[in-house]
Amino acid sequence: MVKKQKRYQRMINDQKNISFNDFVFIILAFGFKQNRVTGSHHIYDHPDVPQSVSVQPDGNQAKPYQIRQFLRLIKKYNLTMTDKTDTDETDQDTEGEATDD
Repeated sequence: MVKKQKRYQRMINDQKNISFNDFVFIILAFGFKQNRVTGSHHIYDHPDVPQSVSVQPDGNQAKPYQIRQFLRLIKKYNLTMTDKTDTDETDQDTEGEATDD
């Protein structure tokens, strides 16, 4: 959860320097699921949001206006990050460890 929080905080503070991969990571962290990819358009849906989120990379960066739109959307629908998409290396390392007991 720590990495998600850090990425999200960075996205809130500076919409101009966010990688597209980090943006997608945060979209998924808020419970959106990828519906389809059409060309460069990545479409995400959420069960509690009636509209889809469509994002396109600008090179390897996220488009700042799409980040602002996403931030408004999660605020409007009062969405929170879920633990389901947590890919923190520290969590993965401890979950699969065997004990010598």
